[in-house]
Amino acid sequence: MDAPLLALTRRRAGAFYGPSAETAAADNMRQLIQLRWIAVAGQTLAILFVHFGLGVRLPVLEMLTVALALAAANLLATLALPRHRVRRAEVMLALLLDMGALTLQLYFSGGATNPFISLYLLQVVLGAILLPPARAAILVGATAGSYALLSIRHVPLALPHRLADDSTDLFAIGHWIAFFMVAGLLVLFITRITRNLRSRDAHLADLRQHAAEEDGIVRMGLFASGAAHELGTPLGTLSVILADWRRMPDIAANPELAAEVQEMQSEVQRCKAIVSDILHSAGQPRGEAMESRAAGPFMDAVAEAWQATHPHVPLDYAPGGAGEAVIAIDDALRQAVWNLLDNAAEASPVGVRLAARIEAGMLAIAVSDWGEGFSPDALAKVGKLYQSTKGAGHGVGLFLATNVARRLGGRLEARNRAMAGAEVRIVLPLALPEERR
Repeated sequence: MDAPLLALTRRRAGAFYGPSAETAAADNMRQLIQLRWIAVAGQTLAILFVHFGLGVRLPVLEMLTVALALAAANLLATLALPRHRVRRAEVMLALLLDMGALTLQLYFSGGATNPFISLYLLQVVLGAILLPPARAAILVGATAGSYALLSIRHVPLALPHRLADDSTDLFAIGHWIAFFMVAGLLVLFITRITRNLRSRDAHLADLRQHAAEEDGIVRMGLFASGAAHELGTPLGTLSVILADWRRMPDIAANPELAAEVQEMQSEVQRCKAIVSDILHSAGQPRGEAMESRAAGPFMDAVAEAWQATHPHVPLDYAPGGAGEAVIAIDDALRQAVWNLLDNAAEASPVGVRLAARIEAGMLAIAVSDWGEGFSPDALAKVGKLYQSTKGAGHGVGLFLATNVARRLGGRLEARNRAMAGAEVRIVLPLALPEERR
C-alpha cells in the first residue's frame, strides 16, 4: 500500500472556539446587568437610610418606583440575554437607561447639589470603552444635558434642623462616598470589560492566522496539482525506458542489474500512483472523504504501510487502547500521521515509535523518536508554516498535521521527551463514547 496523499478539505464548521465579537458584546452586557443590580440595591438602601435613618424627607414612593422599574428592566434583560443576540446599539440603550434612572433619582434628591452626581462619570467612562465614538458622543451629550437640567430643575433636599448646621460636613462625607464608589466600580468593571475585549481581539487575531494558514494550504494544493500534471509525462517516459532496459540482453543476463531495474520500475510506478492520487484528491468534492471509522484498524493500516516503505527504520508500534474507538478519518489524517513518522525517521534513523491511547475521551496518536529533540525556538513555533530549521520549504509536515487535527476538532501537541528525542501527538475527539465501543 502506498503512502496516502493529503486530501485538502475545508475546515469543519465549529472547529474553532473562542470569544467572538458577539460573545464579547454579550459578556459586556452581562457586566452592565451586574452593575445595574448593584445600582438598584445601592439606591434602595440609600433612599431608606437617608429618609428613615437621617430623617431627610424624600419622595420615597417616587424614588422607590424608579428603582423598582430599573429592577424590572434588568430582570427582563437577564432572562432575554441567553436567547438574544446583543448588538452595540443595545449596549448604548442600556447605558442610557441607567443614566435616565440616575437622573430621576437625582432629580428627587437635590439635583446637581447631590454628592452622587459624580456617578454620571461611571456611565460616561463605560460608554467610552464599549461604544464607538459617535455613540459615545451621544451618551456624553445626554449626560451633559441631564447635568444642566438638574442644575436648574430639581426637588430640593429638606434637611432637618439637627443636620442643617452640619450640612457642610455631611455633603463632604457624601462626596467622599461617591468618589469611593465611582473609583471602585470603575476598577472592577473596566477590568472585566477590558478582559472581554482583549479575548475578542485575540480570537479575531487567531481567525486571521487560521485564514492565512489555510491560504497557504490552498496554494500548496494548487502547486501540488500543477506539479502532478507536469510529472505525468516524464514518469511515463521513464516507465517506457525501464521496460526497454529489462528486455535488453546484457541487463537480462545480469541478475544484479535486472533486480535494480525492477526496483526502479517499482519506484516509478509508486510515483505514478502518488501523482494519480494527488489529481484524484484535487478533483474530489470537499468533505466527501471524511467518515467515522474504528481507530484500531486505521492505525494498523498506517503502521503497516509506512513500515513497508521504510524497511530500514525500525518501527515500534503500540496500538494501546485505540481498539474500536470511533473517530472521524479521511485521507488527510493518514497523510498527517505519515508525515510525522517521516519526520521522526529523519531525526532518529535508529527507530521510531507509533502509539495510540484513549485519554479523557480523546484519542491520542503519538509519534516518538530518539533524536536531538526540538530546540526551544522550534518548539514554540511547531505547526507554523515553513517554521523549520531544515531550511526553506521544510516544516510543511507539522504545519499540515496541525491543520488536519484542527479541522477534525482536535489539536497537535509537541514536546521533548525526558530522556532523549521528541514526541508529537495528534489528539482527536471520539465520534462515539468509549463505553459504547
